[in-house]
Amino acid sequence: MDSPTIDRRSVTAVLVTVLPGLILVVLGVVGFFVVFDAVYEKDDLAALDTPVLEWLADNRSSTATTVLTVVTNLFGPVVLPIIVAIGCLVWAKVSGGWRDPLLLVAAMLTATAISVLIKALVARPRPPEGLMSVPGVESSFSFPSGHTIGAATLVLVSGYLVWTRHHSRTVALVWTATAVVVIALVAFSRLYLGYHFVTDVLAAVCLALAVLGAVVMVYHWTDRKPLGDRAD
Repeated sequence: MDSPTIDRRSVTAVLVTVLPGLILVVLGVVGFFVVFDAVYEKDDLAALDTPVLEWLADNRSSTATTVLTVVTNLFGPVVLPIIVAIGCLVWAKVSGGWRDPLLLVAAMLTATAISVLIKALVARPRPPEGLMSVPGVESSFSFPSGHTIGAATLVLVSGYLVWTRHHSRTVALVWTATAVVVIALVAFSRLYLGYHFVTDVLAAVCLALAVLGAVVMVYHWTDRKPLGDRAD
């Protein structure tokens, strides 16, 4: 007699567990394909690509170029992995647990793998060297922006994992503000220096959102209690 009830409760529990993350994954994937379609068809958002880069190249200053070069190097393939590795070691030691740091590492590796795979499949050339602050520095494919997906994944996932431990409005506000500032700054640095198009960085943010969704699902799935352990 109780089986249908238990089954319904099981289904409901699974839906509640995975739905928030699934929504983020869907939003990220849909957003990515909207951007990709614009790039493929060379219309809509892609119409902004060249005009924005040309305007930024025409209005560069030595000070802004220096500052944004530092920003872009901090979130590059050499420095960022070191920051993540050290940060996760400290995090694990302070918190006394490895799950959250390992989730962040897994998210960063997943984001990197997705970026590398899509770059190879789409094979979009970089912006013309005449628009780059330092021609020839970036030689890999352009779509999506690896720096942007790395930065976005780092702040979105780490911020979420911290928030789950506190559920504080203050933590949520700090997380949101930090994520917006860091993502915008890194994305802008890639555009300002002429290494990526607008659609490259937008696609990267969408992919990072999907990675966050996957982390949310994994986190709540591993954190959930069996129905038998819950009070009726």
